[in-house]
Amino acid sequence: MKKLIIVFIILVCNTISAEVTPNSLFQNNMVLQRNKPIAIFGHATSEETISVIFKTKTYITKVKNGKWSVFLDKSEAGGPYTLIIQGENKVVLSNILVGEVWLCSGQSNMEMPVHGNKGQPINGSNLAILNSENSQIRLFKVGKKIASEPLNSCEGEWTLAKPETVKGFSATAYFFGKMLQETLNIPIGLINSSWGGTPAEAWTPKDIIDSQFNDFTGWNKDESKPQKNPSVLYNGMIHPLKPYTIKGTIWYQGEANKNYYQNYTHLFSSMIKSWRTNWNQGEFPFYFVQIAPLGWGGDNQAFLREAQLKTMLAVSNTGMAVTLDIGEKENIHPAEKQKVGERLALWALAKDYGYKNIQYSGPVYKSMSVTENKVTIEFDYATNGLATFVKALGDFKVAGKDKIFHVADAILLKGKLIVWSDKVEHPIAVRYGWEDWVDGCLFNTAGLPASSFRTDNWQH
Repeated sequence: MKKLIIVFIILVCNTISAEVTPNSLFQNNMVLQRNKPIAIFGHATSEETISVIFKTKTYITKVKNGKWSVFLDKSEAGGPYTLIIQGENKVVLSNILVGEVWLCSGQSNMEMPVHGNKGQPINGSNLAILNSENSQIRLFKVGKKIASEPLNSCEGEWTLAKPETVKGFSATAYFFGKMLQETLNIPIGLINSSWGGTPAEAWTPKDIIDSQFNDFTGWNKDESKPQKNPSVLYNGMIHPLKPYTIKGTIWYQGEANKNYYQNYTHLFSSMIKSWRTNWNQGEFPFYFVQIAPLGWGGDNQAFLREAQLKTMLAVSNTGMAVTLDIGEKENIHPAEKQKVGERLALWALAKDYGYKNIQYSGPVYKSMSVTENKVTIEFDYATNGLATFVKALGDFKVAGKDKIFHVADAILLKGKLIVWSDKVEHPIAVRYGWEDWVDGCLFNTAGLPASSFRTDNWQH
């Protein structure tokens, strides 16, 4: 009798331990990435065979060390479909679409929802929420989680875009996805993994921090804000998502690093490269937002904006949406999130979806030439010249060999920028928007603003 009981217990335990559990992202209503092998993965606690059925085809894989994974064939956009995952148990996922999947991450300006924050509106939010019902846009909001070691699961739920879900979702991500969906007319999946007030090192894997920044002592010292510590958000909110097949990433962050901007280009570049390496899906596009001007907050934020610009110029397949014209002097969360999302979408449409006849970047400083006391500045991403859109030109400074900057006059002549100061007879350096607070006034003819820039590399 005792032997029978023991056998029964063993059989029950084996049945329970063999249950297959898909990764947290695999749920009803999800969006799978089109035109790439689709990663399906999860856990089971015994060396069992797992079968995955999708679009009438069955894929077989084995559990190894408690984990299993399989890649489905590439698929065109469409749906809805059903996905069946079967081990000792059977998981049936329904209402699945195949389209474009984007990971959306960063700090509070990415986290800021469509309905805004208390006392901080999003322009156009009411009508955006009213008209948001669209079953072709799916949203997944990753639950906030700090972890000292990489996790394999997260909290969150795939939902369809509609007023009650869109209002609390990232405004930047939603407007980005909305523009893509309306332009491409295919399903869009948005995964929002963001946390306000967090620095880039919190989103960077520990091996990168330890190997490349082990001599830096400027990380978070505030024990009441552990979410700012290196690697804890990568562990808890990014690692659980990989290697879910995605098209690319959009990112809105930087304010939390402005007081130690000196290592931001290295840190941010290393973070981007590490995500790509860990996802093992090639150099997927990574588009990010340059922080907006702000009238308070410490060190000259132009240096952080410059560090972001350098990242775009140094790291392949990246792009930067400039916000120099839509900052708010007393508000770190600008209301023009629709413009931000759409500027990010322009990068994606031009670089990833074949829209070759649009401009997608604001002007980027290229070179300067001097004739007498006047400086002519040349730009990339301004093929049709420059414009002000009725704004007065301002926020320019020039300096000579003494390195003393003077407020400069500026004009546009046939779309070219000419800058000078009567106090500088032989100018050798020009700066634009090189303050915490500026109101950007320089655009290309598509209405995309130029980044703040300097032609020098002086330390002060």
